[in-house]
Amino acid sequence: MNATAGAGSHEPPADRRGRSSLKLCLAASGGGHVRQLLDLKGVWSRFDYFFLTEDTALGRSLQEQHKTYFVPHVAWGQVKRGNPFAIAWRAVQSIWRSAAIILRERPDVIISTGAGAVYFAVVWARLFGVRVIAIESFARFEKPSLFGRLAAPIAHEMIVQSPKVAPFYPKAKVFDPFKILGGEAPPKENLLFATVGATLPFERLVNSVAELKRRGVITERVILQTGVKVPDIPGVETVETLTFDQVNDIQTRAATVICHGGTGSLITALQKGCRVIAMPRMESRGEHYDNHQEEIVGAFVARGLIASAETVEDLEKAVIEARTLDRVMATTEPAALTAYLSGVLDRLADNRSSSRAA
Repeated sequence: MNATAGAGSHEPPADRRGRSSLKLCLAASGGGHVRQLLDLKGVWSRFDYFFLTEDTALGRSLQEQHKTYFVPHVAWGQVKRGNPFAIAWRAVQSIWRSAAIILRERPDVIISTGAGAVYFAVVWARLFGVRVIAIESFARFEKPSLFGRLAAPIAHEMIVQSPKVAPFYPKAKVFDPFKILGGEAPPKENLLFATVGATLPFERLVNSVAELKRRGVITERVILQTGVKVPDIPGVETVETLTFDQVNDIQTRAATVICHGGTGSLITALQKGCRVIAMPRMESRGEHYDNHQEEIVGAFVARGLIASAETVEDLEKAVIEARTLDRVMATTEPAALTAYLSGVLDRLADNRSSSRAA
């Protein structure tokens, strides 16, 4: 069954098998949603766990080290793009696959950062008596996501990561993980890395990078991750997909990163001390289901961390200016959220142990 495809083996280390029998389901869509869960390793690595995500390059890299299940890509905004039957069929598949996974694994707690692909797993988990911890995406600085609005009423714990979103969730706890890093940025190669991300193609970004390379504006060596197969581009090294480790390796060496407006891509580039130029996918251009990437990019630009571009001309200006700017490093620091969630899980584990002892 496809629901279990790519499920690797995972055995809890001896130091945590005896303490707690809690099993965790770590549920997240591809890209930045999964990366947020990986940032919380200090929470889940002490327990038995499995991942539930989409079959993307990042998802496949997860299965090499962790027990991982895949569910179909479901994004409600696809309905607005004229694909109601396709999304309905994937939703039906996801409903039943999610139920099968939850029934098979019987987790005690589900921790989810969204989005649509794993919503049904959250619903089934709640129906089967699983403790639900929902974390609103770091990508939502100003307004709540659809996943957050749907998950909040059934969540036992609701977490948001921006104070501006908190009023939409009166019972939620707020943990803002954003942190500017001090110190000098590491040395870099004369390398420009452009990436469209893990889940959707992005023709405007690909074409813009190709055009600036043709014009001679981009003089650096270029590695371009395209998401889909594209014709050869003179002077550009193209690759369809990259693993998380491969992206990290390239960004460690790249001086400049051009990427879409996903928080995962932005944060990983800033962590590596790259100069970052973002081209947000836009709903008005039919590139995404809503305008949340413009909201994300706007928030990062307002903090003085990145440049943004919509057109080839915008990108040309940003590339030229980027070479003169100091590199800024930033990251998400989830220490407070890690401590809070660890306390929640420890109390659940202690209560479970006490009940069994009684």
